[in-house]
Amino acid sequence: ALHRAQGDAVRVVVAFDGALGLAPGVDPSVRCAEALRAGQRLGVSDYVFLGHPEGHEPRTADLERGATELRGQIAAWAPEVVYVPWMGEQHLDHRTLARVARLALAGFQGQVWGYEVWTPLVPARVVDVTSVWGRKLASLREHTSQLERSGLEARMRGMGALRGVHLPAGGRYGEAFEPFRPGEQEVAA
Repeated sequence: ALHRAQGDAVRVVVAFDGALGLAPGVDPSVRCAEALRAGQRLGVSDYVFLGHPEGHEPRTADLERGATELRGQIAAWAPEVVYVPWMGEQHLDHRTLARVARLALAGFQGQVWGYEVWTPLVPARVVDVTSVWGRKLASLREHTSQLERSGLEARMRGMGALRGVHLPAGGRYGEAFEPFRPGEQEVAA
C-alpha cells in the first residue's frame, strides 16, 4: 500500500495454490479471487499465480525448478526491490518460498527484504504502516476462507502493534524487515 501510494508499480507473485488452507471440496480458485480482491484494497492489481502445491518438503529438483520459474518472473518484471518471507519462517510453505527465492535471487542487483509472516524476526528495519492500517485490515478481511479458522486479524494486529514500539511517537503499527541475502545458509528449524 505504501509503495502504491508513492506511485510505484507493484507485482505480487503468489507461489502456492492455497488448497490446504481450504475446507474439503472447495476449489483453490477461491484463494486467487480473495487475493485479487485483497490487492484491490491496497491498490494492487498485477498478480501472477504460479499454482505450486503446498504442504510438503520439496526435493532439490523442486527447489531448482521453482527458482528457475521465479528467476524468470523477476527478469521479466525487472523490479528494484523484492520482498520475500525471511529465512527463519517456521511455516513450511513460507520457508520453502524463502529457500527458492535465495536460489532465484543469486546475482540480483536490487534490494531484497525478508519479511515476517508467522515467525517474528529481529528487525533491521521497521516501516510505519499506521497511515495505511485500515486498508491493510480491509485487505486481510477479503481472505474470508482463512479468517474463521486462523485468527489472522488478531495475529496481524498483534504483530503490527508489536512493531509499533520501534516507531517514533504517533506510529502505532509497523512492519518488520531484515536484509535478505541470497546465498546465505538457511536458519535451522
